Amino acid sequence: MTSRLLAAATLGCALTASIAAVAFPQDAEAKSPWLVRGRILAVLPDEDATVTPLGGNLKIEDQYVPELDISYFFDEHWAAELILAVTPHDITHTPTGLDIGKVWLLPPTLTVQYHFQPDDPVFRPYVGAGINYTMFFGHGDANPAIYDAHFDSSVGFALQAGVDFPINEHWSINVDVKKVWINTDVDLETALGPQHASVDINPLVVGVGVAYRF
Repeated sequence: MTSRLLAAATLGCALTASIAAVAFPQDAEAKSPWLVRGRILAVLPDEDATVTPLGGNLKIEDQYVPELDISYFFDEHWAAELILAVTPHDITHTPTGLDIGKVWLLPPTLTVQYHFQPDDPVFRPYVGAGINYTMFFGHGDANPAIYDAHFDSSVGFALQAGVDFPINEHWSINVDVKKVWINTDVDLETALGPQHASVDINPLVVGVGVAYRF
């Protein structure tokens, strides 16, 4: 499933680039439309959950992970960015402290960006908006009272703001902030019987890294 999703995301990016090449032809002397970034992300969930019939809430731990993204510039100001990363999160029930376990999130996010000052030698801010698809996998390390867990996939919106600080023609330092809306329905098989949780994760994602424009 993961390999299929990554393949589909790669194909989608390639098709986007192909369409853009026709719709927005690049000047022969213009910069390459391709830009790649590598970032370290702080993924900070703003979680809220409704748990039935047990009640209470769920606590989702912050996480720090590497991330790769690929951007294609349609023209001087407009670009599309595909963000790829995986994040493991520990989940705890409150107020009981019951360890629900760790689950991995694969949340590819596609945004369309507007770059305000693409040729500024010092400061190049941008904003973006797009869509996120999150798949959950690899649940484990739960309390023995948790027999099994199923997490539904999520589709939601994403907002983005960031800035590139150019170093030279190709390299820049990047700071980026995203708000991503992620919701999942969780079905748990437990020693207390079946439990259901509707969980809003809605993380703030803060990234710092480097970018390379080909």
